[in-house]
Amino acid sequence: MARTHQLAACPRCAEPLDASDLYCGGCGYDLSAVPGPPAGPPPPADWPQARETDGTGRPAPVLRASDLPATVSDTSARPEQPTLPEGVRLPEEAGVPAEPGVRAGGGPRYVTDDRPAEHPEPPDSDYALAAPPPVPPTPPTPPGAGAHVPAQSAAAPVPPRPEAAPEGAQGAPGPNAPAPGTPLPNASPGSPAAGAPASAPEAAPDPRLSPPPPEPGPVCARCGAGRVDADGYCERCGHAQPRPRDHMERELSTLAAVSDRGLRHHRNEDAFAVAATALPDGATAAVAVVCDGVSSATRPDAASLAAAQTAEAALMASLPRGTRPEQAMREAIEQAAEAVNALADEPVLPPEEPGQNAPACTLVAAIVTEELLVVGWVGDSRVYWVPADRSATPYRLTEDDSWAAQMVAARLLSEEEAYADERAHAITGWLGADAYELEPHTAAFRPEAPGSVVVCTDGLWNYAESAEAMAALLPADSGSRPLDAARTLVRYALDSGGHDNITVAVVPYPAPGEPVRLEAR
Repeated sequence: MARTHQLAACPRCAEPLDASDLYCGGCGYDLSAVPGPPAGPPPPADWPQARETDGTGRPAPVLRASDLPATVSDTSARPEQPTLPEGVRLPEEAGVPAEPGVRAGGGPRYVTDDRPAEHPEPPDSDYALAAPPPVPPTPPTPPGAGAHVPAQSAAAPVPPRPEAAPEGAQGAPGPNAPAPGTPLPNASPGSPAAGAPASAPEAAPDPRLSPPPPEPGPVCARCGAGRVDADGYCERCGHAQPRPRDHMERELSTLAAVSDRGLRHHRNEDAFAVAATALPDGATAAVAVVCDGVSSATRPDAASLAAAQTAEAALMASLPRGTRPEQAMREAIEQAAEAVNALADEPVLPPEEPGQNAPACTLVAAIVTEELLVVGWVGDSRVYWVPADRSATPYRLTEDDSWAAQMVAARLLSEEEAYADERAHAITGWLGADAYELEPHTAAFRPEAPGSVVVCTDGLWNYAESAEAMAALLPADSGSRPLDAARTLVRYALDSGGHDNITVAVVPYPAPGEPVRLEAR
């Protein structure tokens, strides 16, 4: 190669040079880039300048080629490459492209002009040093990949290259320190190279690719992703969420109940309560209370819930004391009526807003002991008796407080004609502050054969009015599986249209016999 100037020593580190040297054997300086005397162009910006002193006033030692392991000054007689530890590959062998202007192994950076690997001699014309091109992001490096620079995630921004440590800074390499990326002498296989981290850290996950953390609060039952707001609607799909009372089930050892909102109403205005207690003689008494809120009244859901809970509490308090079941039933209905009346003293609408009236509901209940069946009601919810022997006759044990029932009782209309009228379900008795007069009805029966007691609202019996129709729907194993029986009846009402709220309680009667009416009030 023709050069305009013959250098005897490297202009950067003063390393003696041979006539055939293209690069300095001590610092790797590109000798072809020197057009003039040794005081030529400044070194690249990323190579630290030679220091005049070492910070103590003494001359700084000069780094010689012999101080660097695996480095020789004669480029024509380069030694063989050192053997890499097992499992360590060069970036080119691992399929990782080397950064432009960076030697493999983490050695000194120098400017290249995309010449072939053999580095043919450049033309005689002088050229200026070019700035290194921007470094593209490289794929992540597996842990233990040895001497090359750990890569960043493809989606993460490339951090800026670290500046040269200032003179005298803590941790700066000494003059005889091995070059970064050079294997340490007498190092065991798998040891990190000089200047390389002990292990290549894994790239942090890109937060843009990670799913957002779930927000606190209930999750939509329809889409499974949106958060439910305070009004009960999904903020993502807008679907109204099921309320706790939209579908309710409860099973005890002796009875079970199911309530469902239905398909047409926006809320469930029915309520139920089931319980069991011991009588003074040691026998067990099962109690089922079912209430239906009057939709034309204010807060019908609150009225039905208050009535059911109050009646259950009254029965659970009086029956263990030995109170006669018929008297306990009447007292429970009266206390339930007082609880519903008290709701009228809790206005929820502004006084000037029209449409506020007293909360109201119906009530029907059953007490089942080993020898007695007692029912009580106000309104048009019903109790049916279905014998275990389906060849026996089923019965309806209650009479509705309704316009249709009055027409039938007065023999003005037949039952079919009365219930076909649009006024059929207009009730004439209910619990509430605006009720005309509270007239609780009670009746006692002594069945002589096993069977099941079905306590329900009109959301079910509208689709099975007669006792025969109800008995045909009730599963044969209702005595041993009351919850499944209640679910079957609710499903039938939903499949039939579900126009109203549906509530059913099934109470098995273990004693033998056919129900015989004892008394009615």
